[in-house]
Amino acid sequence: MQARSHFLYHTMLKTIIKTKINLPALRRSLVLRPRLLASISEGVRQGHLLTLIAAPAGFGKTTLIREWIAAGETPAAWISLDEGDGDPIRFLTYLVAALQTLISGVGDGVLAALQSAQSVSTLDVLTSLLNELSSTEDAFVLVLDDYHALDSTSVDALLTFLVEHMPPPMHLVITTREDPALPLARLRTRHQLTEMRAADLRFTEDEAAEFLNHVMGLRLSAEEVAALDQRTEGWVAGLQLAALSMQGKADTSAFM
Repeated sequence: MQARSHFLYHTMLKTIIKTKINLPALRRSLVLRPRLLASISEGVRQGHLLTLIAAPAGFGKTTLIREWIAAGETPAAWISLDEGDGDPIRFLTYLVAALQTLISGVGDGVLAALQSAQSVSTLDVLTSLLNELSSTEDAFVLVLDDYHALDSTSVDALLTFLVEHMPPPMHLVITTREDPALPLARLRTRHQLTEMRAADLRFTEDEAAEFLNHVMGLRLSAEEVAALDQRTEGWVAGLQLAALSMQGKADTSAFM
């Protein structure tokens, strides 16, 4: 039986796309955003269970949380989600695989149960995993990137259970284009939620100037920066597209 479990464990690991559980590369040219990093860190310090970063595409959600991880000392497990992860078995498999990048051997039995020919209760499997994690003393973060890619009430239910029963050292971060089907109102009421929206992620004029002139290599006046920041409403992707269009143009004022 032990040999079969060992075989099933390694068989399941072979189906894992490792790039989905690797931290994304940190961009060399970044606009540091200490006000946002401090807000995330303060929420963790206050014991918030969840950091939710929700905004449309192009607002730098993934970059922000990757920058926060790099700036801090708390280890993080990462899952880059796609629509295939809406299957509860697949979701739990990647959850365990991501956690194993931090905690060696955690969830080995869970993986074997998920791969077994017998039907399993995913809630029971998650309960078993949480019980294992409860013995962990060191703080860690789990990042679920692009949660909007999922369309699964089953995974929503599993994640709700996870949030409500996470061990104290664990903190969850979700980046998404739309609010997940989680008990956000209850988390707000209990002061267990840090939220960042598009309004928070928009570049200020100072951040826009740093991005346009230093990262993108332009030489815009303060007035030109202010105009672009206003016209794009601080949308990072919009500023980038504008900057790419202006590169190599002698008369940027005419372009604007």
